[in-house]
Amino acid sequence: MKLFCRVLGLLLIVGGILALGVGHFSYTKATHEVRLGPLALAVKEQQDVVLPPWAGALAIAVGGALMVWGGRRR
Repeated sequence: MKLFCRVLGLLLIVGGILALGVGHFSYTKATHEVRLGPLALAVKEQQDVVLPPWAGALAIAVGGALMVWGGRRR
């Protein structure tokens, strides 16, 4: 349990730093595809995901709490 809390805390801290540093990411999504005999038509849409700064700060705070309190013995 101790190791799990530390690993999860570290992942949250790294993810929070990335969220604050990058701020957004985009990916391409295939939405429609039509095949008419030998012809194939595809429509691809680019999606943008904006990561709010409060989510990155919250991830860092929760990750830090898991690193500190999750590793203590009871």
